[in-house]
Amino acid sequence: MTEKLQTPNFETAMAELEELVAQIETGNLSLEESLKQFEKGIKLSRVCQQALTDAEQRVKILTDSLNGETEEDFHIPE
Repeated sequence: MTEKLQTPNFETAMAELEELVAQIETGNLSLEESLKQFEKGIKLSRVCQQALTDAEQRVKILTDSLNGETEEDFHIPE
């Protein structure tokens, strides 16, 4: 049975990323394990970057609506 992988939210991804960085910085991991953790870290950083981009877009939409534009002018991602 295959588990469906869920994308972590921003806070979870950041916490996991910080933990990975700490593990890698200890120097106690093998090269192979360090590479696996680095790859996981890259994926988590992309999740964080996308969450920040989405939040920035939402803030822009809300700010623009204050300037006379309406939410109907934009697609708000869920």
